[in-house]
Amino acid sequence: MGAGRVRVLRGDTPHFDYVAGEASRGLGSVALRHALPAGFGVLTVDTMQQALDRAGGSAGNKGHEAAAAALQAADVLAQLRGADASS
Repeated sequence: MGAGRVRVLRGDTPHFDYVAGEASRGLGSVALRHALPAGFGVLTVDTMQQALDRAGGSAGNKGHEAAAAALQAADVLAQLRGADASS
């Protein structure tokens, strides 16, 4: 799981949709290939203020939330795999 912060700001071109879509597709591919949960911590926003709000501002820290959810899912998956091995 990467620790970087990524913000994709919508502009006047379709690049926003391409970048956000490919980021989502890539994370899904990694999760499937390695059988691991991957948190989608990419902020897709229309303004810099939205990015700031979602990266620890008034809307909370969405990147931290995504990372925490992925870690929690990984822990549950490890517990399930452990239960299968002891059966």
